[in-house]
Amino acid sequence: MKILLVYPEIPPTFWSFKDALSIISKKSAEPPLGLITAAAMLPAEWELKLIDMNVNKLNDINIKWADYVFLSGMSIQIKSFKEVIKRCNALGVKVVAGGPLATIQHHEFLGVEHFVLNEGEITVPLFLEDIKNGEPKYLYSSDKFPDITHTPIPRWDLLDMNKYASMSIQYSRGCPYDCDFCSITMLNGRRPRTKSGDQFIKELDRLYELGWRRDVSIVDDNFIGNKKNLKDDLLPKLIKWSKEKKYAYKFITEVSVNLADDDQLSSMLIEAGVYSIFVGIETPAYEGLEECGKSQNLKRDLVESVKKLQRKGFIVSAGFIVGFDSDKEDIFERQIKFIQRSGIVAAMVGLLNAPTGTKLFERLQKEDRLLKYFSGDNMDGATNFIPVMKYSSLIAGYETILQTIYSRKIYYTRVMDFLKEYKMPEWNNGKIKLFEIKAFFKIIWRIGIMDNGRRYFWKTFILSLIKYPKKFPIAMTFVVYGLHFRRVAGVI
Repeated sequence: MKILLVYPEIPPTFWSFKDALSIISKKSAEPPLGLITAAAMLPAEWELKLIDMNVNKLNDINIKWADYVFLSGMSIQIKSFKEVIKRCNALGVKVVAGGPLATIQHHEFLGVEHFVLNEGEITVPLFLEDIKNGEPKYLYSSDKFPDITHTPIPRWDLLDMNKYASMSIQYSRGCPYDCDFCSITMLNGRRPRTKSGDQFIKELDRLYELGWRRDVSIVDDNFIGNKKNLKDDLLPKLIKWSKEKKYAYKFITEVSVNLADDDQLSSMLIEAGVYSIFVGIETPAYEGLEECGKSQNLKRDLVESVKKLQRKGFIVSAGFIVGFDSDKEDIFERQIKFIQRSGIVAAMVGLLNAPTGTKLFERLQKEDRLLKYFSGDNMDGATNFIPVMKYSSLIAGYETILQTIYSRKIYYTRVMDFLKEYKMPEWNNGKIKLFEIKAFFKIIWRIGIMDNGRRYFWKTFILSLIKYPKKFPIAMTFVVYGLHFRRVAGVI
C-alpha cells in the first residue's frame, strides 16, 4: 500500500502564529501529532508519505501517487479538509478520514470512502483487518476509551522537522472537568488516561535521537488531570531526564488554573522543564463561569492565581470568551481590565461557539437557537447560535477588546508588568541561542524600524534590557507575538 497522510491548512488565528513564525524562519508551530501517531499503527511494509499543508504544498502528483489518502484535522480546518476531499475525488484516489473533526462531524462530509473515527488504538486495527480481508467498511467507531500505555511512538521521522517551531508529544487524554462548550470530554472522556513514565521518556529519547533540540509541546487536554500518576511516576523520571540532558527541551503544556493551589506539583513541573502553560480563564464574571460549568475557576481570586504561577516560574497564556448568556454590557471592559491586571501577555479572546455534540450544543438545540454555519474559528466574528446579547453589541464589544488589548501601548505595558512579576526558573540561564540571534535582526527591522509603534518597541527594548537582562529573550518573544496578534486582530 502507498499511503499519503494529509493534514489540512489552518487559517490565520491566534493559534497559527503565522507572523511570529516568519521571524524565526518556521512554517508551523506544531506538527500533526494525531496523524503521525496513526501512521505508527500502520503495517511496516506500507509506504508512507506525509504532507502537512501548513508547511508544504499538496500537489496533484502527491495525491496520484497514493492508493489511499489518510486525512485528519480539527474544526478550524474544515474548509481545507473539504477541499482536500474534493481534489482526491476528482483524481480518483480514495479518502480515509479520522481525527476530531471527522469524529464529531463525519455526517457533513461527502466523498470519503472510509471513516476511522474516535481513538485510533481501537478503530485503526479494525480497519486494517478488514482491508487485509478485502472487505473494508464505510464507518468504524467506538464508544470505548483505549489504554494508551500501548500507543506506539509517533512517526516524527515522516516530518520535515526543521519547518516547525516545536515538536508535539502526549502524556494523557481526557479531562476531569466538564465545561459545557468543550468537546474534550465527549472525545476523550472525563477520566484522564496516562501513558507510563517510561513510555513517555522513550518517546523523548526518540525525539532526541532524531536531533530535535527546541521546545516540546505536551498537547494533553489537561496535563495535570491525573495528578497522582504525574507526581508518582512521570515527573520524577522527567526531572531526572531533563537534568541528564541539561534541559535540552523546554516544555509547553495546558493546565487548569487550580495548579496554583498545589505548590509541590508546581515545583516539580518547573524542575522538569515545563516553563510555559496555557490556562482557560474564560471570563472574570462569576455568572459566566457558573453558566458553563467552569467549577475549577470559581471561589478563587483568578488574578492572584495567575500571578502566583508567574512567580513560580511559569509563562502563563490564557483563553477568554465573550458571548455567554449571562454576559452584560460591562463584560468587555471587565475582560480588558482583568487581562491587564493579570499580566497575561498572550491573552486569546474569542466568541463563544457550541461545537457539535457538546452540552452547550444540546442545550441550544433544545432552545432552537442553533445556526447552521460553524467555521470552527472563534475569532472570525461568527458564532453558531443566536446570543442573548444583541449580536451587533456583542461584535462591537468583542472588537473593542481586541483593539484595546493588542494596541501597542497597552500590549507593551502588559509585557513589562509580566517581566516585573515573573521569576525565571533556576535552570534557565537566559543565554541567547543562534536562531534567536538571527531572529533578533528581523525583529529590529520589522518592528523596531518598519512598524508604526516602534517608539513603544524601543521603550520596551531598553527597559527590559536594563532592568531584566536575563528575561530579555522572553521580552523579545512577546514582541514577536504582539506582531502576530495585531495582524490577526486587525490592529493598525
